Amino acid sequence: MGNQGFGVDALMAGKIAEEVKEVHELGVEVAIVIGGGNIFRGLSATAQGMERVSGDLMGMLATVINAIALQDALEKMGVYTRVVSAIEMREVAEPFIRRRAIRHLEKRRVVIFAAGTGNPYFSTDTAAALRAMEVKAEVILKATKVDGIYDADPVKVKTATMFAEIRYIDVIRKGLQVMDTTAISLCMDNRLPIIVFNLLQTGNIQRVVLGEKIGTVVKV
Repeated sequence: MGNQGFGVDALMAGKIAEEVKEVHELGVEVAIVIGGGNIFRGLSATAQGMERVSGDLMGMLATVINAIALQDALEKMGVYTRVVSAIEMREVAEPFIRRRAIRHLEKRRVVIFAAGTGNPYFSTDTAAALRAMEVKAEVILKATKVDGIYDADPVKVKTATMFAEIRYIDVIRKGLQVMDTTAISLCMDNRLPIIVFNLLQTGNIQRVVLGEKIGTVVKV
């Protein structure tokens, strides 16, 4: 969304694509699960009276739009990319087939997973945890607008303290809203670490991948 109030900002898509390209050129296999809140938020629509399933389906379609935008930005930079959708729409994206997705990664393509899990009531956070497990990812990098996980909302509470590390169970117990409980539980059960960091800081994706102490690490 960038500095816009709504929709896709081509400049921001290009900025993110540039950072993904830098990491990809290091030889790292990159898979991306993309959200759709800049276009449509299912929960917000539900609060206004829309049925939850309808709102979630519309939200999934919004993620497909974002996936195509990011694919366009990446391929303009010479990075081969595949959009893989949990909802079948063959004219737009490949259907999700686990082995094919893994093969794309092996062939040095960036894979963008769209349409969440394909099911209502599951967030893109849960989709990220699920797809990470399916493609045997080493870590989930949760890119946000803040520097990491805080003990309170840093926008509202000036004295909020950021965690360098935190256990999965403590994220759940403290009710920290960085990812939904289903996603955290799935990562906890499978011991998949999560690193939460600020996407808006230029170069942060590469710093995280290279092991710099940035953001918050969630682990056992």
